[in-house]
Amino acid sequence: MNHRNAPAFAIAGAMVSLYVIWGSTYLAIRIAIEDFPPLYMAAARQLVAGAILYALMRLRGAPPPTRSQWKAGFITGALLLAGGNGGVSLSERSVDSSFAAIVVASMPLWVAVIGTRYGTKPSRRELVGLCVGFTGVIVLNLGHSIGGDPIAFIAIIASPILWGWGSILSPRVDLPRGPIASAVQMLCGGAVLVVLGGLFGEHFTHVPSASSLLALSYLIGLGSLVAFSAYGFLLRTVRPAVATSYAYVNPIVAIILGVVFAGEHVGVRALVATALTLGGVFIVVGTLSTSSTKHDSTS
Repeated sequence: MNHRNAPAFAIAGAMVSLYVIWGSTYLAIRIAIEDFPPLYMAAARQLVAGAILYALMRLRGAPPPTRSQWKAGFITGALLLAGGNGGVSLSERSVDSSFAAIVVASMPLWVAVIGTRYGTKPSRRELVGLCVGFTGVIVLNLGHSIGGDPIAFIAIIASPILWGWGSILSPRVDLPRGPIASAVQMLCGGAVLVVLGGLFGEHFTHVPSASSLLALSYLIGLGSLVAFSAYGFLLRTVRPAVATSYAYVNPIVAIILGVVFAGEHVGVRALVATALTLGGVFIVVGTLSTSSTKHDSTS
């Protein structure tokens, strides 16, 4: 259901928070995993945020999810939060936060590609956008060394694919209505991340520093509770093309923060790759926006 009568200031506030917060989480992840194992860190982020949101929604009278809804939450939570967010956390042990943000910016392109599996045939303009965007991803990866860590490379490439797949499945499965759906996804995704952390042999070697604990708190409070809830609100309020427009802004925010606070270097190749990737996303999302207007689609 699409509640298009939502106040304009609420929509604007949600969009700004999504642009800034999710753009800054790449640097926060890098700081957090200096002392936390990446998958266990991501698990703690999702489990704590999910438990808080679930408790709040139940106290406000939301009905408990059914078995079918928990199953849907497990599938989509595993894709979005274990595969998507977990992949970014795992990759940032070897790649810069700005590099990760540029690759993840290709997510709307993967949504268009995966959408063909569910009956959405890309138009000629969408195909052009896909070619431009994926050229940017290729240029970026050809010019970057993963430092002998193939797992990090696979994780960052798979992250936007899995997030896109989860985004497509979410409105097609039996999730609870309202914010409790996000809580179910976070709890299920966090549980999957705990299992993955064990399979990867992660363990704590020392007590986390204050900066890593602060970064994790930021990811829990703002990255998951606030931004993920804002994303859900936007999906229920505006066209999907508008809700996913954060893909334009996040890499820019991540690059600026990475350079200023983490001493990351962004060369000409990365800037060209960013322009190509975001250009492709602009073409594809612009096409989706036009299509959604013509068909008055809702989410």
